[in-house]
Amino acid sequence: MCGLGGEFRLDGARGDRDAVARMSPCLERRGPDSKGTWSHGPVTFLHHRLKIIDLSEAGSQPMVNEELRLALVFNGCIYNHHELRRELQGHGYRFRSTSDTEVILAAYHHWGTACVDRFLGMFAFVIHELDSGRLVMARDRLGIKPLYLSETPQRIRFASTLPALLAAGDVDTGIDAVALHHYLSWHSVVPAPRTMLTGVRKLPPATVRVIEPNGSSTESVYWNPPATRELRLAPDEWRERTRAALDVAVRRRMVSDVPVGVLLSGGLDSSLIVSLLARAGQSGLATFSIGFNSVAGESGDEFEYSDLMAREFGTDHHKIMIADDRLAGGLDGAIGAMSEPMVSHDCVAFYLLSEEVSRSITVVQSGQGADEVFAGYDWYPPLAGVPRSKAVEAYADVFFDRPGHLVAGLLNPQWHVDGDPSLSYVRDHFAAPGAETTLDAALRIDSRVMLVDDPVKRVDNMTMAWGLEARVPFLDHELVELAALCPPELKLAHGGKGVLKEAARGVVPDAVIDRTKGYFPVPGVRHLDGQILDRVRDALLSRTATDRALYRPEVVSTLLADPNTARTTIGANVVWQLGLLELWLQRIGL
Repeated sequence: MCGLGGEFRLDGARGDRDAVARMSPCLERRGPDSKGTWSHGPVTFLHHRLKIIDLSEAGSQPMVNEELRLALVFNGCIYNHHELRRELQGHGYRFRSTSDTEVILAAYHHWGTACVDRFLGMFAFVIHELDSGRLVMARDRLGIKPLYLSETPQRIRFASTLPALLAAGDVDTGIDAVALHHYLSWHSVVPAPRTMLTGVRKLPPATVRVIEPNGSSTESVYWNPPATRELRLAPDEWRERTRAALDVAVRRRMVSDVPVGVLLSGGLDSSLIVSLLARAGQSGLATFSIGFNSVAGESGDEFEYSDLMAREFGTDHHKIMIADDRLAGGLDGAIGAMSEPMVSHDCVAFYLLSEEVSRSITVVQSGQGADEVFAGYDWYPPLAGVPRSKAVEAYADVFFDRPGHLVAGLLNPQWHVDGDPSLSYVRDHFAAPGAETTLDAALRIDSRVMLVDDPVKRVDNMTMAWGLEARVPFLDHELVELAALCPPELKLAHGGKGVLKEAARGVVPDAVIDRTKGYFPVPGVRHLDGQILDRVRDALLSRTATDRALYRPEVVSTLLADPNTARTTIGANVVWQLGLLELWLQRIGL
Protein backbone atom coordinates (compact mmCIF):
# COMPACT_ATOMS: atom_id res chain seq x y z
CA MET A 1 0.00 0.00 0.00
CA CYS A 2 2.74 2.46 0.92
CA GLY A 3 6.34 3.11 1.83
CA LEU A 4 7.36 4.36 5.26
CA GLY A 5 10.58 5.51 6.87
CA GLY A 6 11.85 7.42 9.85
CA GLU A 7 14.27 7.90 12.69
CA PHE A 8 14.08 7.78 16.49
CA ARG A 9 16.94 9.49 18.30
CA LEU A 10 18.20 7.97 21.54
CA ASP A 11 20.84 10.59 22.37
CA GLY A 12 18.64 13.60 23.06
CA ALA A 13 19.16 15.11 19.61
CA ARG A 14 16.39 16.06 17.24
CA GLY A 15 15.51 13.69 14.41
CA ASP A 16 17.82 13.94 11.42
CA ARG A 17 15.46 15.25 8.76
CA ASP A 18 18.12 15.23 6.07
CA ALA A 19 18.91 11.54 6.61
CA VAL A 20 15.22 10.63 6.50
CA ALA A 21 14.72 12.76 3.38
CA ARG A 22 17.41 10.71 1.63
CA MET A 23 15.17 7.66 2.04
CA SER A 24 12.43 9.23 -0.04
CA PRO A 25 13.54 8.27 -3.59
CA CYS A 26 13.72 4.62 -2.51
CA LEU A 27 10.14 4.65 -1.24
CA GLU A 28 8.22 6.80 -3.70
CA ARG A 29 7.41 3.95 -6.11
CA ARG A 30 5.69 2.09 -3.27
CA GLY A 31 3.46 5.13 -2.72
CA PRO A 32 3.33 7.36 -5.80
CA ASP A 33 0.14 9.27 -4.92
CA SER A 34 1.40 11.58 -2.18
CA LYS A 35 4.26 12.23 0.21
CA GLY A 36 4.28 13.46 3.81
CA THR A 37 6.84 14.19 6.53
CA TRP A 38 6.52 15.00 10.22
CA SER A 39 9.00 15.73 13.02
CA HIS A 40 8.57 16.01 16.76
CA GLY A 41 11.64 16.19 18.97
CA PRO A 42 13.63 12.97 18.51
CA VAL A 43 11.24 11.49 15.94
CA THR A 44 11.02 12.08 12.18
CA PHE A 45 8.48 10.24 10.04
CA LEU A 46 8.32 9.89 6.24
CA HIS A 47 5.48 8.39 4.24
CA HIS A 48 4.72 7.77 0.56
CA ARG A 49 1.07 6.92 -0.01
CA LEU A 50 -0.74 4.64 -2.43
CA LYS A 51 -4.38 5.69 -2.17
CA ILE A 52 -6.65 2.68 -1.67
CA ILE A 53 -8.73 3.31 1.47
CA ASP A 54 -10.22 6.83 1.80
CA LEU A 55 -8.85 8.57 -1.27
CA SER A 56 -9.21 12.01 0.30
CA GLU A 57 -6.45 13.98 1.98
CA ALA A 58 -8.01 13.03 5.34
CA GLY A 59 -6.30 9.66 4.94
CA SER A 60 -2.83 11.12 4.39
CA GLN A 61 0.18 10.17 6.47
CA PRO A 62 2.07 10.64 8.68
CA MET A 63 -1.16 10.83 10.66
CA VAL A 64 -1.09 12.80 13.90
CA ASN A 65 -3.94 12.86 16.42
CA GLU A 66 -3.31 15.65 18.90
CA GLU A 67 -6.29 14.64 21.02
CA LEU A 68 -4.95 11.10 21.45
CA ARG A 69 -1.34 12.39 21.49
CA LEU A 70 -0.22 9.82 18.92
CA ALA A 71 1.49 9.89 15.53
CA LEU A 72 1.64 7.04 13.02
CA VAL A 73 3.14 5.80 9.76
CA PHE A 74 1.57 2.65 8.36
CA ASN A 75 1.94 0.32 5.37
CA GLY A 76 -0.73 -2.25 4.56
CA CYS A 77 -4.47 -2.67 4.91
CA ILE A 78 -6.73 -3.48 7.86
CA TYR A 79 -9.58 -5.39 6.24
CA ASN A 80 -11.91 -5.17 9.23
CA HIS A 81 -11.46 -1.43 9.76
CA HIS A 82 -15.19 -0.74 9.28
CA GLU A 83 -16.12 -3.12 12.11
CA LEU A 84 -13.38 -1.80 14.39
CA ARG A 85 -14.43 1.80 13.70
CA ARG A 86 -18.00 1.04 14.80
CA GLU A 87 -16.76 -0.68 17.94
CA LEU A 88 -14.43 2.19 18.80
CA GLN A 89 -17.18 4.73 18.17
CA GLY A 90 -19.15 2.87 20.81
CA HIS A 91 -16.27 3.61 23.18
CA GLY A 92 -16.51 7.33 22.41
CA TYR A 93 -13.88 7.72 19.69
CA ARG A 94 -14.52 10.21 16.90
CA PHE A 95 -13.16 9.92 13.37
CA ARG A 96 -12.51 12.56 10.74
CA SER A 97 -11.73 10.09 7.93
CA THR A 98 -12.83 6.70 6.65
CA SER A 99 -9.24 5.44 6.53
CA ASP A 100 -7.94 2.31 8.22
CA THR A 101 -4.94 4.38 9.34
CA GLU A 102 -7.06 6.41 11.74
CA VAL A 103 -8.59 3.19 13.10
CA ILE A 104 -5.12 1.95 14.06
CA LEU A 105 -4.49 5.10 16.08
CA ALA A 106 -7.76 4.81 17.99
CA ALA A 107 -7.33 1.06 18.47
CA TYR A 108 -3.83 1.54 19.89
CA HIS A 109 -5.05 4.29 22.20
CA HIS A 110 -7.87 2.07 23.47
CA TRP A 111 -6.25 -1.38 23.62
CA GLY A 112 -2.54 -0.58 23.67
CA THR A 113 -0.22 -3.07 21.97
CA ALA A 114 -2.99 -5.69 22.20
CA CYS A 115 -4.67 -3.88 19.30
CA VAL A 116 -2.74 -6.10 16.90
CA ASP A 117 -4.78 -9.10 18.06
CA ARG A 118 -7.88 -7.42 16.65
CA PHE A 119 -6.47 -6.50 13.24
CA LEU A 120 -7.39 -8.66 10.26
CA GLY A 121 -4.98 -7.68 7.56
CA MET A 122 -1.40 -7.06 6.50
CA PHE A 123 0.55 -4.29 8.16
CA ALA A 124 3.78 -2.75 9.33
CA PHE A 125 3.38 0.37 11.43
CA VAL A 126 5.30 2.66 13.75
CA ILE A 127 3.54 4.72 16.42
CA HIS A 128 5.05 7.53 18.49
CA GLU A 129 3.51 8.44 21.84
CA LEU A 130 3.97 12.20 22.00
CA ASP A 131 3.78 12.45 25.80
CA SER A 132 5.83 9.42 26.92
CA GLY A 133 8.28 9.61 24.01
CA ARG A 134 7.86 5.88 23.43
CA LEU A 135 8.07 4.33 19.94
CA VAL A 136 6.05 1.21 19.08
CA MET A 137 6.47 -0.84 15.92
CA ALA A 138 4.58 -3.94 14.77
CA ARG A 139 4.36 -6.33 11.87
CA ASP A 140 1.50 -8.56 10.73
CA ARG A 141 1.25 -12.24 11.64
CA LEU A 142 2.61 -13.66 8.38
CA GLY A 143 5.12 -10.89 7.65
CA ILE A 144 3.34 -9.81 4.48
CA LYS A 145 4.48 -6.21 4.98
CA PRO A 146 8.19 -5.54 5.66
CA LEU A 147 9.97 -3.37 8.22
CA TYR A 148 13.76 -2.97 8.09
CA LEU A 149 15.87 -1.49 10.90
CA SER A 150 19.28 0.13 11.20
CA GLU A 151 20.45 0.75 14.78
CA THR A 152 23.31 2.50 16.51
CA PRO A 153 23.64 3.61 20.16
CA GLN A 154 22.55 7.09 19.04
CA ARG A 155 19.44 6.28 16.95
CA ILE A 156 17.12 3.75 15.33
CA ARG A 157 16.08 4.13 11.71
CA PHE A 158 13.31 2.14 10.04
CA ALA A 159 11.97 1.78 6.51
CA SER A 160 9.87 -0.40 4.23
CA THR A 161 12.94 -1.26 2.15
CA LEU A 162 16.57 -2.01 2.86
CA PRO A 163 17.90 0.36 0.16
CA ALA A 164 16.09 3.26 1.88
CA LEU A 165 18.21 2.70 4.99
CA LEU A 166 21.36 2.59 2.89
CA ALA A 167 20.37 5.89 1.28
CA ALA A 168 20.02 7.48 4.73
CA GLY A 169 23.67 6.59 5.41
CA ASP A 170 25.67 5.48 8.43
CA VAL A 171 25.02 1.75 7.91
CA ASP A 172 27.48 -1.10 8.43
CA THR A 173 27.41 -2.64 4.95
CA GLY A 174 29.60 -5.62 5.80
CA ILE A 175 28.19 -8.96 4.70
CA ASP A 176 26.72 -11.10 7.47
CA ALA A 177 28.50 -14.45 7.08
CA VAL A 178 25.67 -16.39 8.74
CA ALA A 179 23.12 -14.77 6.41
CA LEU A 180 25.36 -15.67 3.46
CA HIS A 181 25.34 -19.28 4.63
CA HIS A 182 21.53 -19.23 4.89
CA TYR A 183 21.27 -17.78 1.38
CA LEU A 184 23.39 -20.55 -0.12
CA SER A 185 21.85 -23.30 1.97
CA TRP A 186 18.18 -22.43 2.30
CA HIS A 187 17.18 -21.28 -1.20
CA SER A 188 17.94 -17.61 -0.41
CA VAL A 189 15.87 -17.61 2.79
CA VAL A 190 17.49 -15.44 5.47
CA PRO A 191 15.32 -15.70 8.60
CA ALA A 192 14.54 -12.57 10.61
CA PRO A 193 16.06 -10.64 12.20
CA ARG A 194 19.10 -11.08 9.93
CA THR A 195 19.60 -9.68 6.45
CA MET A 196 22.59 -10.06 4.15
CA LEU A 197 24.08 -6.87 5.64
CA THR A 198 25.45 -6.74 9.16
CA GLY A 199 24.03 -3.27 9.80
CA VAL A 200 20.44 -3.95 8.71
CA ARG A 201 17.94 -6.12 10.53
CA LYS A 202 14.21 -6.74 10.07
CA LEU A 203 11.42 -6.92 12.60
CA PRO A 204 10.17 -10.54 12.69
CA PRO A 205 6.57 -11.31 11.75
CA ALA A 206 3.87 -11.29 14.45
CA THR A 207 6.10 -9.10 16.61
CA VAL A 208 5.51 -5.90 18.57
CA ARG A 209 8.58 -3.95 19.67
CA VAL A 210 8.33 -1.17 22.24
CA ILE A 211 11.31 1.23 22.45
CA GLU A 212 11.69 3.63 25.36
CA PRO A 213 13.33 7.06 24.95
CA ASN A 214 16.48 5.76 26.67
CA GLY A 215 16.88 3.05 24.03
CA SER A 216 15.75 0.07 26.12
CA SER A 217 13.25 -2.09 24.28
CA THR A 218 11.09 -5.18 24.58
CA GLU A 219 9.78 -7.52 21.90
CA SER A 220 6.75 -9.76 22.13
CA VAL A 221 5.38 -12.33 19.70
CA TYR A 222 1.59 -12.03 19.60
CA TRP A 223 0.63 -14.94 17.33
CA ASN A 224 1.68 -18.56 17.30
CA PRO A 225 -0.71 -20.78 15.34
CA PRO A 226 -1.48 -24.29 16.63
CA ALA A 227 0.29 -27.29 15.18
CA THR A 228 -1.56 -30.07 17.00
CA ARG A 229 -4.63 -32.12 16.21
CA GLU A 230 -7.00 -30.18 18.45
CA LEU A 231 -9.82 -30.24 15.89
CA ARG A 232 -11.20 -33.63 14.84
CA LEU A 233 -13.41 -33.55 11.75
CA ALA A 234 -14.49 -35.95 9.04
CA PRO A 235 -12.90 -35.39 5.59
CA ASP A 236 -16.06 -33.81 4.16
CA GLU A 237 -16.20 -31.44 7.12
CA TRP A 238 -12.58 -30.38 6.49
CA ARG A 239 -13.49 -29.71 2.87
CA GLU A 240 -16.45 -27.50 3.82
CA ARG A 241 -14.56 -25.68 6.57
CA THR A 242 -11.65 -24.99 4.21
CA ARG A 243 -13.91 -23.67 1.45
CA ALA A 244 -15.82 -21.45 3.88
CA ALA A 245 -12.63 -20.04 5.44
CA LEU A 246 -11.14 -19.26 2.02
CA ASP A 247 -14.40 -17.66 0.88
CA VAL A 248 -14.25 -15.34 3.91
CA ALA A 249 -10.57 -14.58 3.25
CA VAL A 250 -11.21 -13.67 -0.39
CA ARG A 251 -14.19 -11.45 0.45
CA ARG A 252 -12.21 -9.63 3.14
CA ARG A 253 -9.62 -8.67 0.59
CA MET A 254 -12.16 -6.91 -1.59
CA VAL A 255 -12.31 -4.06 0.96
CA SER A 256 -11.14 -1.09 -1.08
CA ASP A 257 -12.18 2.27 -2.47
CA VAL A 258 -10.63 1.31 -5.84
CA PRO A 259 -11.22 -1.77 -8.05
CA VAL A 260 -9.55 -5.06 -7.09
CA GLY A 261 -8.29 -7.52 -9.74
CA VAL A 262 -6.67 -10.98 -9.64
CA LEU A 263 -3.31 -12.28 -10.86
CA LEU A 264 -4.56 -15.39 -12.66
CA SER A 265 -1.77 -17.88 -13.34
CA GLY A 266 -4.10 -20.69 -14.38
CA GLY A 267 -3.16 -22.78 -11.35
CA LEU A 268 -5.56 -24.00 -8.69
CA ASP A 269 -4.86 -21.25 -6.17
CA SER A 270 -5.54 -18.15 -8.26
CA SER A 271 -8.38 -19.96 -10.03
CA LEU A 272 -10.07 -20.58 -6.69
CA ILE A 273 -9.90 -16.88 -5.92
CA VAL A 274 -11.52 -15.99 -9.25
CA SER A 275 -14.25 -18.59 -8.91
CA LEU A 276 -15.15 -17.62 -5.34
CA LEU A 277 -15.38 -13.96 -6.33
CA ALA A 278 -17.60 -14.88 -9.26
CA ARG A 279 -19.87 -16.93 -6.98
CA ALA A 280 -20.08 -13.93 -4.67
CA GLY A 281 -21.51 -11.89 -7.54
CA GLN A 282 -18.37 -10.07 -8.65
CA SER A 283 -18.79 -9.17 -12.33
CA GLY A 284 -16.33 -7.67 -14.79
CA LEU A 285 -13.43 -8.88 -12.64
CA ALA A 286 -10.06 -7.86 -14.15
CA THR A 287 -7.66 -10.81 -14.38
CA PHE A 288 -4.05 -10.82 -15.58
CA SER A 289 -1.75 -13.58 -16.88
CA ILE A 290 1.80 -13.47 -18.18
CA GLY A 291 3.83 -15.67 -20.50
CA PHE A 292 7.34 -15.98 -21.95
CA ASN A 293 8.88 -17.71 -24.94
CA SER A 294 9.86 -21.34 -24.48
CA VAL A 295 13.51 -22.14 -23.82
CA ALA A 296 15.24 -25.55 -23.98
CA GLY A 297 11.89 -27.26 -24.49
CA GLU A 298 10.32 -25.72 -21.35
CA SER A 299 7.02 -23.92 -21.88
CA GLY A 300 6.93 -20.30 -20.83
CA ASP A 301 3.20 -19.86 -20.24
CA GLU A 302 0.07 -21.45 -18.79
CA PHE A 303 -2.39 -19.55 -20.95
CA GLU A 304 -4.38 -22.71 -21.69
CA TYR A 305 -5.69 -22.74 -18.13
CA SER A 306 -5.95 -19.02 -17.48
CA ASP A 307 -7.92 -18.66 -20.75
CA LEU A 308 -10.22 -21.47 -19.62
CA MET A 309 -10.90 -19.69 -16.32
CA ALA A 310 -11.46 -16.34 -18.02
CA ARG A 311 -14.03 -17.90 -20.37
CA GLU A 312 -15.73 -19.87 -17.61
CA PHE A 313 -16.26 -16.86 -15.36
CA GLY A 314 -16.44 -14.05 -17.91
CA THR A 315 -13.55 -12.02 -16.53
CA ASP A 316 -12.03 -8.95 -18.18
CA HIS A 317 -8.90 -10.89 -19.01
CA HIS A 318 -5.50 -9.41 -19.91
CA LYS A 319 -2.99 -11.83 -21.44
CA ILE A 320 0.53 -10.43 -21.45
CA MET A 321 3.31 -11.98 -23.53
CA ILE A 322 6.88 -10.88 -22.75
CA ALA A 323 9.46 -10.90 -25.56
CA ASP A 324 12.97 -12.18 -24.87
CA ASP A 325 14.58 -8.75 -25.12
CA ARG A 326 12.14 -7.35 -22.59
CA LEU A 327 12.84 -10.19 -20.17
CA ALA A 328 16.53 -9.35 -20.24
CA GLY A 329 15.73 -5.66 -19.86
CA GLY A 330 13.50 -6.37 -16.87
CA LEU A 331 16.31 -8.04 -14.97
CA ASP A 332 17.88 -4.77 -13.80
CA GLY A 333 14.53 -3.44 -12.62
CA ALA A 334 13.69 -6.61 -10.73
CA ILE A 335 17.04 -6.69 -8.96
CA GLY A 336 16.68 -3.01 -8.13
CA ALA A 337 13.30 -3.75 -6.55
CA MET A 338 14.74 -6.39 -4.20
CA SER A 339 15.19 -5.38 -0.59
CA GLU A 340 17.14 -8.61 -0.21
CA PRO A 341 18.60 -10.94 -2.85
CA MET A 342 15.93 -13.41 -4.03
CA VAL A 343 17.00 -16.30 -6.22
CA SER A 344 13.55 -17.50 -7.33
CA HIS A 345 13.42 -17.14 -11.10
CA ASP A 346 9.90 -15.71 -11.14
CA CYS A 347 10.99 -12.40 -9.60
CA VAL A 348 11.49 -11.00 -13.09
CA ALA A 349 8.08 -12.31 -14.13
CA PHE A 350 6.32 -10.68 -11.19
CA TYR A 351 8.17 -7.44 -11.84
CA LEU A 352 7.14 -7.28 -15.50
CA LEU A 353 3.60 -8.47 -14.77
CA SER A 354 3.22 -5.80 -12.09
CA GLU A 355 4.37 -3.13 -14.53
CA GLU A 356 1.59 -4.09 -16.94
CA VAL A 357 -1.11 -4.56 -14.31
CA SER A 358 -0.37 -1.21 -12.66
CA ARG A 359 -1.31 0.57 -15.87
CA SER A 360 -4.97 -0.23 -15.24
CA ILE A 361 -5.43 -1.18 -11.58
CA THR A 362 -3.78 -0.64 -8.19
CA VAL A 363 -4.98 -3.64 -6.10
CA VAL A 364 -4.91 -7.36 -6.93
CA GLN A 365 -5.45 -10.64 -5.14
CA SER A 366 -2.81 -13.32 -5.62
CA GLY A 367 -2.56 -17.03 -4.81
CA GLN A 368 0.77 -17.05 -2.94
CA GLY A 369 0.95 -19.14 0.22
CA ALA A 370 -1.33 -22.05 -0.63
CA ASP A 371 1.54 -24.48 -1.27
CA GLU A 372 3.25 -23.74 2.04
CA VAL A 373 -0.01 -23.85 4.02
CA PHE A 374 -1.66 -26.86 2.34
CA ALA A 375 1.43 -28.96 1.40
CA GLY A 376 1.51 -28.42 -2.34
CA TYR A 377 5.23 -28.76 -3.05
CA ASP A 378 6.87 -31.98 -4.14
CA TRP A 379 9.24 -32.05 -1.16
CA TYR A 380 6.39 -32.65 1.28
CA PRO A 381 5.31 -36.24 0.35
CA PRO A 382 8.78 -37.71 1.12
CA LEU A 383 8.41 -36.38 4.67
CA ALA A 384 5.25 -38.38 5.34
CA GLY A 385 6.01 -41.21 7.69
CA VAL A 386 9.50 -39.97 8.60
CA PRO A 387 9.93 -40.43 12.37
CA ARG A 388 9.85 -37.17 14.28
CA SER A 389 13.33 -37.95 15.62
CA LYS A 390 14.69 -37.78 12.06
CA ALA A 391 12.64 -34.78 10.94
CA VAL A 392 15.41 -32.18 10.78
CA GLU A 393 17.72 -34.19 8.57
CA ALA A 394 14.83 -35.32 6.35
CA TYR A 395 13.68 -31.73 5.82
CA ALA A 396 17.21 -30.57 4.98
CA ASP A 397 17.64 -33.44 2.53
CA VAL A 398 14.57 -32.48 0.47
CA PHE A 399 14.69 -28.68 0.67
CA PHE A 400 18.13 -27.29 1.49
CA ASP A 401 20.10 -26.34 -1.62
CA ARG A 402 23.16 -28.10 -0.28
CA PRO A 403 24.59 -29.28 3.08
CA GLY A 404 26.84 -27.04 5.12
CA HIS A 405 30.15 -28.52 3.99
CA LEU A 406 29.22 -27.88 0.34
CA VAL A 407 28.30 -24.29 1.19
CA ALA A 408 31.82 -23.91 2.58
CA GLY A 409 33.17 -25.43 -0.63
CA LEU A 410 31.69 -22.54 -2.65
CA LEU A 411 33.15 -19.81 -0.44
CA ASN A 412 36.58 -18.40 0.21
CA PRO A 413 37.81 -19.24 3.74
CA GLN A 414 37.15 -15.78 5.22
CA TRP A 415 33.40 -16.37 4.76
CA HIS A 416 33.28 -19.73 6.49
CA VAL A 417 31.22 -20.01 9.67
CA ASP A 418 31.37 -22.47 12.54
CA GLY A 419 29.11 -25.45 12.19
CA ASP A 420 25.96 -25.34 10.08
CA PRO A 421 23.83 -22.37 11.20
CA SER A 422 20.99 -23.21 8.80
CA LEU A 423 20.65 -26.74 10.09
CA SER A 424 20.89 -25.46 13.67
CA TYR A 425 18.13 -22.93 13.01
CA VAL A 426 15.84 -25.66 11.65
CA ARG A 427 16.67 -27.94 14.58
CA ASP A 428 15.69 -25.24 17.09
CA HIS A 429 12.48 -24.47 15.19
CA PHE A 430 11.51 -28.14 14.98
CA ALA A 431 12.15 -28.55 18.72
CA ALA A 432 9.40 -26.09 19.65
CA PRO A 433 6.29 -27.62 21.25
CA GLY A 434 3.58 -28.94 18.94
CA ALA A 435 3.98 -30.13 15.35
CA GLU A 436 3.24 -33.77 16.05
CA THR A 437 4.56 -35.17 12.77
CA THR A 438 7.54 -34.42 10.56
CA LEU A 439 5.23 -32.91 7.95
CA ASP A 440 3.60 -30.71 10.58
CA ALA A 441 7.04 -29.41 11.57
CA ALA A 442 8.02 -28.78 7.95
CA LEU A 443 4.79 -26.89 7.20
CA ARG A 444 5.18 -24.86 10.38
CA ILE A 445 8.67 -23.64 9.52
CA ASP A 446 7.76 -23.08 5.88
CA SER A 447 4.68 -20.99 6.73
CA ARG A 448 6.39 -19.03 9.49
CA VAL A 449 9.87 -18.55 7.95
CA MET A 450 10.41 -19.75 4.38
CA LEU A 451 7.12 -18.31 3.12
CA VAL A 452 7.83 -14.93 4.71
CA ASP A 453 11.36 -14.56 3.40
CA ASP A 454 10.89 -15.96 -0.07
CA PRO A 455 7.52 -15.89 -1.90
CA VAL A 456 5.77 -13.28 0.26
CA LYS A 457 8.73 -10.91 0.20
CA ARG A 458 9.12 -11.49 -3.52
CA VAL A 459 5.52 -10.57 -4.28
CA ASP A 460 5.61 -7.47 -2.05
CA ASN A 461 8.86 -6.19 -3.57
CA MET A 462 7.94 -6.77 -7.20
CA THR A 463 4.38 -5.44 -7.01
CA MET A 464 5.14 -2.42 -4.86
CA ALA A 465 7.92 -1.44 -7.26
CA TRP A 466 5.05 -0.38 -9.53
CA GLY A 467 2.67 0.98 -6.89
CA LEU A 468 0.57 -2.19 -7.03
CA GLU A 469 -0.82 -3.69 -3.83
CA ALA A 470 -1.01 -7.50 -3.76
CA ARG A 471 -3.35 -9.17 -1.26
CA VAL A 472 -2.90 -12.84 -0.40
CA PRO A 473 -6.07 -14.57 0.88
CA PHE A 474 -4.31 -17.89 1.48
CA LEU A 475 -2.38 -16.06 4.21
CA ASP A 476 -5.49 -14.98 6.06
CA HIS A 477 -4.38 -15.96 9.56
CA GLU A 478 -7.66 -17.70 10.38
CA LEU A 479 -7.31 -19.87 7.26
CA VAL A 480 -3.68 -20.61 8.18
CA GLU A 481 -4.76 -21.65 11.68
CA LEU A 482 -7.38 -23.98 10.24
CA ALA A 483 -4.90 -25.52 7.81
CA ALA A 484 -2.43 -26.13 10.64
CA LEU A 485 -5.04 -28.30 12.37
CA CYS A 486 -5.86 -30.31 9.26
CA PRO A 487 -4.47 -33.90 9.29
CA PRO A 488 -1.36 -34.31 7.10
CA GLU A 489 -2.90 -37.12 5.05
CA LEU A 490 -5.71 -34.83 3.88
CA LYS A 491 -3.23 -32.20 2.74
CA LEU A 492 -1.02 -34.73 0.94
CA ALA A 493 -3.93 -36.42 -0.85
CA HIS A 494 -4.29 -36.15 -4.65
CA GLY A 495 -0.63 -35.28 -5.10
CA GLY A 496 -0.67 -32.40 -2.60
CA LYS A 497 -3.15 -29.76 -1.44
CA GLY A 498 -5.73 -32.56 -1.30
CA VAL A 499 -8.15 -30.81 1.04
CA LEU A 500 -7.94 -27.65 -1.08
CA LYS A 501 -8.62 -29.60 -4.26
CA GLU A 502 -11.66 -31.19 -2.61
CA ALA A 503 -12.87 -27.74 -1.54
CA ALA A 504 -12.51 -26.59 -5.15
CA ARG A 505 -14.72 -29.35 -6.61
CA GLY A 506 -17.86 -27.86 -8.06
CA VAL A 507 -16.34 -24.39 -7.83
CA VAL A 508 -13.34 -24.60 -10.17
CA PRO A 509 -13.38 -26.58 -13.44
CA ASP A 510 -12.02 -30.12 -12.99
CA ALA A 511 -9.49 -29.53 -15.77
CA VAL A 512 -7.76 -26.94 -13.58
CA ILE A 513 -7.98 -29.00 -10.39
CA ASP A 514 -6.63 -32.19 -11.99
CA ARG A 515 -3.88 -30.65 -14.12
CA THR A 516 -0.23 -31.32 -13.40
CA LYS A 517 1.08 -28.81 -10.90
CA GLY A 518 2.70 -25.84 -12.59
CA TYR A 519 5.07 -23.12 -11.46
CA PHE A 520 5.44 -19.55 -12.60
CA PRO A 521 7.54 -20.44 -15.67
CA VAL A 522 10.42 -18.19 -16.66
CA PRO A 523 12.55 -20.46 -18.87
CA GLY A 524 14.95 -17.67 -19.79
CA VAL A 525 16.19 -17.52 -16.21
CA ARG A 526 16.04 -21.22 -15.35
CA HIS A 527 18.08 -21.94 -18.50
CA LEU A 528 20.68 -19.19 -18.71
CA ASP A 529 21.51 -18.03 -22.19
CA GLY A 530 22.05 -14.89 -24.23
CA GLN A 531 21.88 -11.50 -22.56
CA ILE A 532 20.98 -12.81 -19.12
CA LEU A 533 23.87 -15.26 -19.05
CA ASP A 534 26.16 -12.44 -20.21
CA ARG A 535 24.99 -10.24 -17.33
CA VAL A 536 25.55 -13.00 -14.78
CA ARG A 537 28.98 -13.86 -16.17
CA ASP A 538 30.06 -10.21 -16.24
CA ALA A 539 28.98 -9.75 -12.63
CA LEU A 540 30.79 -12.84 -11.35
CA LEU A 541 33.99 -12.00 -13.24
CA SER A 542 33.96 -8.26 -12.52
CA ARG A 543 36.70 -6.49 -10.57
CA THR A 544 34.10 -5.71 -7.89
CA ALA A 545 33.33 -9.41 -7.41
CA THR A 546 37.01 -10.32 -7.47
CA ASP A 547 37.74 -7.76 -4.75
CA ARG A 548 34.76 -8.92 -2.67
CA ALA A 549 36.04 -12.50 -3.00
CA LEU A 550 32.92 -14.32 -1.85
CA TYR A 551 33.33 -17.39 -4.05
CA ARG A 552 36.31 -19.57 -4.79
CA PRO A 553 37.61 -18.56 -8.27
CA GLU A 554 37.97 -22.16 -9.41
CA VAL A 555 34.32 -22.86 -8.50
CA VAL A 556 33.11 -19.87 -10.51
CA SER A 557 35.22 -20.88 -13.54
CA THR A 558 33.92 -24.44 -13.48
CA LEU A 559 30.29 -23.36 -13.18
CA LEU A 560 30.50 -20.74 -15.93
CA ALA A 561 32.03 -23.28 -18.29
CA ASP A 562 28.76 -25.24 -18.08
CA PRO A 563 26.18 -22.78 -16.71
CA ASN A 564 23.03 -24.91 -16.92
CA THR A 565 24.01 -28.26 -15.49
CA ALA A 566 24.65 -27.60 -11.79
CA ARG A 567 21.34 -27.50 -9.90
CA THR A 568 20.31 -27.21 -6.28
CA THR A 569 18.25 -29.87 -4.51
CA ILE A 570 14.98 -28.35 -5.76
CA GLY A 571 16.26 -27.63 -9.26
CA ALA A 572 17.41 -24.00 -9.13
CA ASN A 573 20.30 -22.96 -11.37
CA VAL A 574 23.47 -22.66 -9.26
CA VAL A 575 25.10 -20.09 -11.56
CA TRP A 576 22.00 -17.92 -11.26
CA GLN A 577 22.04 -18.29 -7.45
CA LEU A 578 25.65 -17.13 -7.17
CA GLY A 579 25.32 -14.47 -9.84
CA LEU A 580 22.09 -12.99 -8.50
CA LEU A 581 23.70 -12.24 -5.14
CA GLU A 582 26.62 -10.46 -6.82
CA LEU A 583 24.27 -8.56 -9.14
CA TRP A 584 22.21 -7.42 -6.13
CA LEU A 585 25.24 -6.31 -4.14
CA GLN A 586 26.50 -4.29 -7.07
CA ARG A 587 23.06 -2.80 -7.71
CA ILE A 588 22.78 -1.46 -4.14
CA GLY A 589 26.23 0.07 -4.51
CA LEU A 590 28.39 -2.32 -2.52
